[in-house]
Amino acid sequence: MKYQSELKDDILFIRLQGDLIAGTDTQSMMEAADGLQDGKVMLCAVDLSHVRFMDSSGMGVLVSLLTKFRNRGGELVLIKPSDHIRKLLIVTKLNAIFTIAENDSFAAQFLKESIY
Repeated sequence: MKYQSELKDDILFIRLQGDLIAGTDTQSMMEAADGLQDGKVMLCAVDLSHVRFMDSSGMGVLVSLLTKFRNRGGELVLIKPSDHIRKLLIVTKLNAIFTIAENDSFAAQFLKESIY
């Protein structure tokens, strides 16, 4: 898995590509989210549109990220998961705890409204 992150309008956008499974890249991504501005960033959007496969470790990564941001008083949203990833979220009932956005602007709008 590859990832890119950017901070835009106080929202951390994490863009994932490939397979979301346990490995050094996922660990690196988690550490980057932890260390970003000493935990002062409260909003995160994870773009899953280019994720082909996700296993239970990958689901654990998403839940861990969500927990980190909610513990800060913030929120996390998933952007455009593929049909395969959506089905996994439904089967595992994680669709009940994650908000899914269809694009960056909807994600940003939801996140900004979630903290006010």
